[in-house]
Amino acid sequence: MDEEKIKELLEYYKEAREIRRKYADWNFIKSQQPKIRIALEYYIEVGDLYNASKLAGMSMDEFNELRIKAGIPSV
Repeated sequence: MDEEKIKELLEYYKEAREIRRKYADWNFIKSQQPKIRIALEYYIEVGDLYNASKLAGMSMDEFNELRIKAGIPSV
């Protein structure tokens, strides 16, 4: 992979993180229990549904429903 492709990927991930941060309902997220809040914040930063659901102790479907309630887009 050349340097230009790497820069493009890094920019894509940065933009995706910014979109998730912008649209997230931070009041909802901060009102959650610590385990859930940390998992939602992890998802916002990384975009990894699988590991975020494991952090929350939920199935991926359950966590995805929570993500939607928190207003976090899937980018």
